[in-house]
Amino acid sequence: MWKQITAALLSAGLMIVPAAHAEEDVITRKIAGMTLRQKVGQLFVIRPDALEGRFGPAELEDNSITGTTRVSDDMRSRYVRYPAGGFALFRKNILSPSQLQSFTQNLHGLNDGVTPLIAIDEEGGRVARIANHPTSFGVQKFPPMGQIAAAGDAQQAYQVGSTIGAYLKSFGIDVDFAPVADVNTNPRNPVIGDRAFGSDPALAAQMVAQVVTGLRDSGIAGCLKHFPGHGDTATDTHTGYAETQKTWEEIRDCEMIPFRAGIDAGADLIMTAHIAAPQVTGGSQPATMAYSLLTEKLRQEMGYQGLIITDALSMGAITQKYTSSQACILCIQAGVDLLLMPYDYYEAFDGVVSAVENGQIPESRIDESLRRILQFKQEHMGL
Repeated sequence: MWKQITAALLSAGLMIVPAAHAEEDVITRKIAGMTLRQKVGQLFVIRPDALEGRFGPAELEDNSITGTTRVSDDMRSRYVRYPAGGFALFRKNILSPSQLQSFTQNLHGLNDGVTPLIAIDEEGGRVARIANHPTSFGVQKFPPMGQIAAAGDAQQAYQVGSTIGAYLKSFGIDVDFAPVADVNTNPRNPVIGDRAFGSDPALAAQMVAQVVTGLRDSGIAGCLKHFPGHGDTATDTHTGYAETQKTWEEIRDCEMIPFRAGIDAGADLIMTAHIAAPQVTGGSQPATMAYSLLTEKLRQEMGYQGLIITDALSMGAITQKYTSSQACILCIQAGVDLLLMPYDYYEAFDGVVSAVENGQIPESRIDESLRRILQFKQEHMGL
């Protein structure tokens, strides 16, 4: 009887539904109306070039080849069958401020049901697709984050986040794959170095939190990388296997200090590293595929509720050992929400769909990530 009364009051506009419940209801209805392919697609963040028939997987990774800079009819056609949930932009996708604004607008418009998110690496220092572009975009360039931290002024870190966030927002970008939350404790590390805020976890934590806050205040979602910490490795996951020999207790007392600070500051995404942590997982699988790290440690122990995104699945640490579909299936089983740039998008997409259809992955597991993705998009992009 009470349910009938409530329904009648809602229908008559005499009862107000709390905003959080209303959003949840919208998301529940959205999920119920999606096909399996539409659901699976939301888990992928790809290069826009992957929707162009003229590029093979190897060409996508070749930065000397001019990339996709506009949404073509071919892309629209392919997107109907392979509807990705987001796009990651690189320098080769960018020509000028006006082109970038038009491109992001059209990418957002590919899906009128759930808007694709658009992400970019804009850390400052040597990793800044827009600020370091050969064409002047008229934006402020920042030194490496190691130099920002060396000044010891947290306000400078906030300025990095707010300034970068403001210009990313003006170009139609939703997510910045920054800040680097790694603690650079290994001087032989070939890939992190001064991208991190140094070797002091407490100082790095302070700086990471301020960058996240600055980005968020400018309307951009930040992404902490690379969990569980790439700063204590001596090799580069772009080219092959890398590992840390630290125990979870050692990682918790060092690497996790900046990650906790970033989570507390409201970071919406955490990017996984393809490093192995055998003293934690008991094996040589990358953290990206480790249930013990992503679900048991990050989700359950640390209480993280945001999105987990992989580092690029086209990197050597993944492609040397796994096919694109194998990698994506293992990542989902470990607890990943967003699959970044598998080497072969089409194989990966079809492989995940087949894994759900044959029971290897329960559809409820897809829905679990999908709900987090849609909640993020509802908050940041109006869905």
